[in-house]
Amino acid sequence: METLKAEKKDTKKKTAIRITGAEAIIHCLLAEGVDLIYGYPGGAIMPVYDELYKFQDRLTHILTRHEQGATHAAQGYARVSGRVGVAMATSGPGATNLVTGIADAQIDSTPMVCITGQVARHLLGSDAFQETDIVGISTPVTKWNYQITRADEIPEIMAKAFYIARSGRPGPVLVDITKNAQFDELDFVYEKCTGVRSYKPAPKPDMGAIEKAAELINNAKKPYIVFGQGVILGEAEEELKALVEKAGIPAAWTILGLSAMDTDHPLNMGMVGMHGNYGPNVLTNECDVLLAIGMRFDDRVTGNLETYAKQAKVIHFEIDPAEVNKNVKVDVAVLGNAKQTLELLLPLVNKNEHKEWVAEFEKKRQIEYDTVIDKDIYPTKPGLTMGEVIEQINVASGHKAVIVSDVGQHQMIACRYAKFKQTKSNITSGGLGTMGFALPAAIGAKMGAMEREVVAIIGDGGYQMTIQELGVIFQHNLPVKIVVLNNDHLGMVRQWQELFFERRYASTVMTNPDFVKIAEGYHIKARRVVERSDLKEAVEEMMASKDPYFLEVRVEKEDNVFPMVPTGASISDILLK
Repeated sequence: METLKAEKKDTKKKTAIRITGAEAIIHCLLAEGVDLIYGYPGGAIMPVYDELYKFQDRLTHILTRHEQGATHAAQGYARVSGRVGVAMATSGPGATNLVTGIADAQIDSTPMVCITGQVARHLLGSDAFQETDIVGISTPVTKWNYQITRADEIPEIMAKAFYIARSGRPGPVLVDITKNAQFDELDFVYEKCTGVRSYKPAPKPDMGAIEKAAELINNAKKPYIVFGQGVILGEAEEELKALVEKAGIPAAWTILGLSAMDTDHPLNMGMVGMHGNYGPNVLTNECDVLLAIGMRFDDRVTGNLETYAKQAKVIHFEIDPAEVNKNVKVDVAVLGNAKQTLELLLPLVNKNEHKEWVAEFEKKRQIEYDTVIDKDIYPTKPGLTMGEVIEQINVASGHKAVIVSDVGQHQMIACRYAKFKQTKSNITSGGLGTMGFALPAAIGAKMGAMEREVVAIIGDGGYQMTIQELGVIFQHNLPVKIVVLNNDHLGMVRQWQELFFERRYASTVMTNPDFVKIAEGYHIKARRVVERSDLKEAVEEMMASKDPYFLEVRVEKEDNVFPMVPTGASISDILLK
């Protein structure tokens, strides 16, 4: 409270400056600590770009080759750095091209502020050139949005936008600014937002609920943790590890929870979900207490809800009250930031071991290894597999790379087999499943953590959706490593067609261009691997490069991703082959 009062007192001392709305936008961004923006200029946002030109020494603008690329790059930046990503575009098609990335950020809880230009206030609703109602269009996929029509609104709305985007359960915010508001002048004073009436970003923890959770954990014979991205967003990685180790509880992760815990930790049992590991899925329906930490019981995790963990007492640690009892009815809801609630829980939890219960996971792990994993990573057949490519990247990177995966078979293989020692290392499109995500997101991830190796794992289908963003990598000489696993198919759809549609491969066969020549056209070093004997050396060469590098690996066309839980099935009915 003392600090808050001091901030307000200091703000009152500030002298207002008379500037245009466009310049005010730049000052707002600088006040929020923004130093990097992804975007694409156009008529309705041109006044802001003109001011941005004058601040090039303090604000870096990255010209993506498509507005969708700007949002995915901002996502990658936010996911790796933990900061708010910023994307900017003009009105009309520029604004609508942002929508896919905004929707992706909304469902994956990524903090992002998108700024769009708009036609002048007097033209609103007149179907003026490049006018679209982006506020109406984006309302279902934003955490908050607002249209500024007067210059004097800019400081308050921008402050609120950043506060809402980063606080509580993060998400995307869109601010649409009419052209007249950019040209008009205002007396500018900026005060950071510290709260919004009726908006409670993080519920206050209830000690009664925490005590009930501790009692269930202490009395459990087969406790089990499933953790999600809420652990990463809440910076609760150490608290999660402390709970797992103190109480001896086996833990598994959702696709977005991956990297919150060292993948080689003895109590890290792997991934849950449709293509998750055998033990973590099957044993969900055998545990007696299920702790869900920072995850939302997505349908890809639960399978058939009628059969999901019905035998277990369910404890849900969650910052967003809307997620509690939405899909799975819980016995104890512990609301609040995961770091805070786990800190309060830890002293109440007894030191314990569950050796026999953990051994059940190990038995299932061995079954999966013998049936699936060994063949994926160490194949004996002639054709290359996706799994062995990921394993070579693990070895060459020392488990330290940021892996940015696109959507499809390669995504599931990357999430299953990538090894991580550091948090914020797995960047992928989870809830929306956006093909084309990885290349621009890898650009943002690299710029958010220049000291780290960033490897994009992409299928031949998704790669061609945003392939133009190679231009950004070339222009800025970003040392992103790009791996395209090419099977000449839309692999995941083809797998479903094989298994459930009697091998009717409707519109999934792809006739692809020469990806190596395309990369070389952007002056990016490129190589193609067809034979297993060349793979190890090629991956090592790629990882050793200080420059951008493109590697195409020709993999088996009809390899399927197993295990697999068929749509609508119980997670206990997971298929191993």
